[in-house]
Amino acid sequence: MGSVKVDKNEAKAALDKIITKARVDFYKPIQVAEVLYHKRMDPTMDLRNLESYRSESKSWRNQVTIELLGKISTSSAKYQDDVFSESAVPPEAMYVLGEENIATLGAVEAYIYKAFTDRHRQLQDALDYCNNGTRENFDVRFLINLFWQEPGLKRSLDKMYEIIVYSLFATLTDALELTVEISINPEKANILREFEDFTKNVMCIDFSNVTYQQEAKIYRVGVTNAADRGLDMYANWGPAIQIKHLALDEGLAENIVGSVSSDRIIIVCKSAEQGVIVSLLTQIGWRAKIQSVVTETNLIDWYERALRGNFATVMGDNLLTNIRASITDEFRSIGQEDNILTSRNYSRINNAFWSRP
Repeated sequence: MGSVKVDKNEAKAALDKIITKARVDFYKPIQVAEVLYHKRMDPTMDLRNLESYRSESKSWRNQVTIELLGKISTSSAKYQDDVFSESAVPPEAMYVLGEENIATLGAVEAYIYKAFTDRHRQLQDALDYCNNGTRENFDVRFLINLFWQEPGLKRSLDKMYEIIVYSLFATLTDALELTVEISINPEKANILREFEDFTKNVMCIDFSNVTYQQEAKIYRVGVTNAADRGLDMYANWGPAIQIKHLALDEGLAENIVGSVSSDRIIIVCKSAEQGVIVSLLTQIGWRAKIQSVVTETNLIDWYERALRGNFATVMGDNLLTNIRASITDEFRSIGQEDNILTSRNYSRINNAFWSRP
């Protein structure tokens, strides 16, 4: 857009673009909405001057997302600032949106937050499916397809994939009652004697207890990088787990393996990607770091056995409980009263141009 004058149709198109591309967390649209809200509260703000609100807008956004989502954006500063780039909503468009928002008594803000609530209403459908599911009728393929087939949720499929994988792995780990044990080499007792205070504090080992045993656990890191790389889950017995539901290219493969400090990586991916991923990792010389590749077909089979197999009574209900809890924890806005939105009376704003279908 540059220095070319922007009209309200172009500004709205720029806003719609970031709304459409937004994941469920809606960080970028909310950041825009909060700039518009503060401009409405202080009309002296000049939205053409990006530096007057660029940094502060992150704080304004975080105040809202803490209440709505229970979290804040952890993406890089560069990625967060991209919301005001020429390819998103640059200052020229922000200026027009700000003037429109004041003239319509907050209709542009209401437009953005209506899109947010619509997106989260779709999430409620997924949670309802899990809440109403039983060992007899729950189908993990249907849950995956809810995200694949709904445009508003598709960009958050990676989070749903993580939840599906984590819930299964955690359920099986608990059902097997796995334990992890560490011990010292008896020939290294002299080192233990020298550093017994360290080993006791850090490893729970001393001369009276030269082995330590604990329950095996799977943990979610909880944050997926905007570039879809890095660590998604890890186990306290060694492996790091990376979830992939999209195509992998050489650069992304290098980023994934290079950003995870582990020589035992498990990759979870769509069945069609398995051969490509293994071939690619072999080409770049990192196949040895990959412990295994788990496919969506594997997941579906394991879900079927956990829910309706020989040990369904042992783990089926726990699996469904884990999925429900993980969805609720990941998407905290589901079923919650949006107090900050209600207090601004957005539902009372009615403007034909700034209304969502």
